[in-house]
Amino acid sequence: MLNNIRNLRFTTKSAAGIFLLISFLAYGLLIPFTGFYWDDWPFAWSAHFLGAREFFPSFAPFRPFLAPFFYITSGLLPENPMLWQAFAVFVRALTAFSLWFAIDAVWPEHKRQTITVCLLFLIFPGYSQGWVALTHINQELLPLILLHLSFGFSARALRQPENFKRFTAMGILLQIAGLFPTEYFFTLEVIRFFLIWVIIAESTQGFGKQFVESIKKWIPYLLIWFANAAWLYYYYNYGAYNSYQVQATNISATASLSNLAASLFDALFKAGFYSWVQVLKHLVDLFPSPTFLFTGSLIVITFLGAVFYFSRLDSNTSTRSVLKSFLLIGVLAILLGRLPSWAAGLPLTLQSSYDRFMISMMFGAALFIAGLLELINNRRARVVVTSLLIAFSIGQQFINANIFRRDWEAQREFYWQLAWRIPALEPNTIIFTNEMPVDYETDLSFTAPINWMYAPGFKKGDALPYAMLYTEKRLGGGILHNLEPNTPIRILYRTVTFSGTPAQSITIYMPRNGCLRVLDSVYANENIYKNQPASLTSTIPLSDPSRIIASESMPALPRAIFGAEPEHTWCYYYTKAELARQQADWEKIIVLFSEADNLGYTAQDPVEYLPFIEAFAQLGQTEQAIQLSETVLSTNPRMHVGLCQLWQRVPDSNKAEDLLNRLNCPR
Repeated sequence: MLNNIRNLRFTTKSAAGIFLLISFLAYGLLIPFTGFYWDDWPFAWSAHFLGAREFFPSFAPFRPFLAPFFYITSGLLPENPMLWQAFAVFVRALTAFSLWFAIDAVWPEHKRQTITVCLLFLIFPGYSQGWVALTHINQELLPLILLHLSFGFSARALRQPENFKRFTAMGILLQIAGLFPTEYFFTLEVIRFFLIWVIIAESTQGFGKQFVESIKKWIPYLLIWFANAAWLYYYYNYGAYNSYQVQATNISATASLSNLAASLFDALFKAGFYSWVQVLKHLVDLFPSPTFLFTGSLIVITFLGAVFYFSRLDSNTSTRSVLKSFLLIGVLAILLGRLPSWAAGLPLTLQSSYDRFMISMMFGAALFIAGLLELINNRRARVVVTSLLIAFSIGQQFINANIFRRDWEAQREFYWQLAWRIPALEPNTIIFTNEMPVDYETDLSFTAPINWMYAPGFKKGDALPYAMLYTEKRLGGGILHNLEPNTPIRILYRTVTFSGTPAQSITIYMPRNGCLRVLDSVYANENIYKNQPASLTSTIPLSDPSRIIASESMPALPRAIFGAEPEHTWCYYYTKAELARQQADWEKIIVLFSEADNLGYTAQDPVEYLPFIEAFAQLGQTEQAIQLSETVLSTNPRMHVGLCQLWQRVPDSNKAEDLLNRLNCPR
């Protein structure tokens, strides 16, 4: 048995299986615990309620050539986050396989090196947005796969002259399908020229001749590239793409050569070095949490597995020309990959939504690192360093996955607390808030699941009944000019429209440590929340809780989308108490408090005791109300204002009067 293991050898036939295994280890371990993020929600909502065909008019003003990708994939998969996350693992493996199809034809005698490049590309740790699966599968990964295949057919057209025309035609068709849907990969077309040059250089002597021959072979693709450039120029300047506030003509006004140089150096540093070792900093920050232990274990296991694989993989020696081409093309590809996002004036920051721009730099980074690894002459040392980089990268991707897991958990908490607090809503209601305690959603992202919850019968042709707006971002802008009660608010949500006014609104607040609250002028007004930003408190006088239909039953949240209902802990009892207070059902609030207290649940924020204090006071249980009030004050003296307002609403009693005097409440 041991002898069989020692004698085991891996060939290049193992590549596809290894790509799939590594993809699962990097991206699939937390599939059941991740969900929809960012634009996933509007896309999933549109597919469910409007149908897959709606993607064509939906994308007409915004990257129209992306519509077929969304149409096909949403026709294949239902709106189930777990299925999309599983599909993303498979698609990521396909990106590596398609890259191998491309570069194996360029460097056919260097199998080990090309497999290494593809593995490094597959788990590139600088790109963390793959869990926004529905969006990025269609918006970037599938076009990238097609562009890789186009590179592969270009190389094969040169390797197999008898198939030159057929393979060139395939390369051009795939080039169109890979470049036109998104501007992310526009500059990567230049890499094709250098890949062609690598092949031409094998049979052509002299720099000048190699250059001329390479240009000749590139011309068919160059013409398509020029057509793509003309399309992008038109689209940026005259099309509705201006709604993204990106204009090619602004480049000269907003950028300088020094800015460009700094941005390119920053990209080279992050893609070519820091991304690969950032996991070490994150592990220090995580110590000694369970995430640290699991990530560390995963790194050790994958390191040992990678050592075993690479030490038994068919090996070959790198030539100087291959080493040089890996390094030069790698650096060039990193820099070229940064240009589109730089030209749009967008930053490149790791561990944020902006690291999605790294996707156009992944190939360059992988090629560059593989070139550096080939500088290590000692085979064992090279195997160890390569395996370590792969293990670090998988560890980093697990940390990324865990961040998205926590975000999904926070999302689900919000949806269920919203359902507990708000059984139903009047149509044309705006939900105002300042921000939400999540990282990978915006207000318009939340608009989709809110409509999913409260308008399950929505059909094409209906007006969108609900919208969420972040006042911090929107107030004073194009959507929300001001907070005058009758100011028209119109939101074009792809192919549907929401219409309302600030007077038709409720304001909610959900802290990172606390429960969802509906704010209003009586029970939770701007004086109680005066420490919050004005962008939140300024909406409280407009908040109209009567738009909440308290008599309706809780909305039915589809389990496949929103998950199972969470355990009823403190926030369940608090949100239900708020709802009961809206109906002046003081007896029910007392029952809820007793249940929560018997189960040992307590508030994280003392403001959450106010409904229960008022219920005790309103029902004449003044001792309990005063005792709870004193507990709140001892925890947070700033609750003085809220308690004063509460006790002034209580029917006259001597004990209430005594407390008002002790609090020095204004009369």
